[in-house]
Amino acid sequence: MSRIYLDYNASTPIAPEVADAMRPFLEAAFGNPSSPHWAGAPAKEAIETARGQVAALLGCAADEIVFTSGGSESNNMALKGVFFAQRERGAHIVTTRIEHPAIVEPARFLERRGAKVTCLPVDKSGLVDPDDVRKAICDRTILVSIMHANNEVGTIQPIGEIAAITRERGVLLHTDAAQSAGKIATRVDELGVDLLTIAGHKLYAPKGVGALYIRSGVGLEPLIHGAGHEGGRRAGTESAVLATGLGKACELALSCPRADRMCRLRDGFWERLHAAFGEHVVLNGHPERRLPNTLNVSFPGHIGADILARLEGVAASTGSACHEGKVQLSPVLEAMGVPPEVGMGAIRFSLGRTTTQAEIDQVCDLLNVYRP
Repeated sequence: MSRIYLDYNASTPIAPEVADAMRPFLEAAFGNPSSPHWAGAPAKEAIETARGQVAALLGCAADEIVFTSGGSESNNMALKGVFFAQRERGAHIVTTRIEHPAIVEPARFLERRGAKVTCLPVDKSGLVDPDDVRKAICDRTILVSIMHANNEVGTIQPIGEIAAITRERGVLLHTDAAQSAGKIATRVDELGVDLLTIAGHKLYAPKGVGALYIRSGVGLEPLIHGAGHEGGRRAGTESAVLATGLGKACELALSCPRADRMCRLRDGFWERLHAAFGEHVVLNGHPERRLPNTLNVSFPGHIGADILARLEGVAASTGSACHEGKVQLSPVLEAMGVPPEVGMGAIRFSLGRTTTQAEIDQVCDLLNVYRP
């Protein structure tokens, strides 16, 4: 049985071109980028080249990019940085019920330090209503943080509409674009955001590197204090090898978009499942406004983890978690109002650049044993 990887929303392999770009900094260019001599200069140059590559993907200035250790740090930096910089003006943060734990947990931490956090609902497809954002903003609101695209069901939020509201009210807007960067357009001028998170391992770069876009003029309290690295915004000696990997991955995403191909594979996958299972398979998430690579489906009356366990060699994710023998519904599906008997049978198949039609066909054949 061949192995089939359909869990690209969890992590992607390092692209060969990315590995090639990183290799010189593993073998020779070892200098500290803050050192002014011959050993440090190549590392510094590589980091600034990478910064420009990330900025090109996002459509921003290079000096608006701060390298981080990944999506979690970028999200923590955005929320905590705004809170500690602006808490005298206000301490109210608006977010949603379907955010990644990298937003949920920092928000809970800030609540213990005096923040008031409003978590907005979503509809049955996972969409936030911009009017709910408008109603939630008050005089004490300092930040709205809403993910660009959901990691489980792929639903893409109306960030542009939300940005028009936050600009009108003078409130900063952050979006977690870890799942969308490299898959759909994430230009900050079109989205209208003040802060944006990306994570390297979601777009064929290594784990351990990410970036936070910070619009020029936005002040944040640093999450990590020390020397004046990254323009004084994030202390710690920069890694030329990791920055180079992220930069090259962003360059590849900009020059070689593959969204249309993945969308065709995904839609064909769903059509075949629907033809085989009929009403015994349910699509989770928005039918149109979703990531081109993401298919989240439920098999009502089954447990997703049990199905996956029998799909030998197939790597995918479920919409529920098992703790101490009890199956718990995903908070995202719960927030969408998916009934437990449906949500427990959820499986997320997320496709990647190298996914083939033959692999999709093989998975469909394996799932046929569950046909009613």
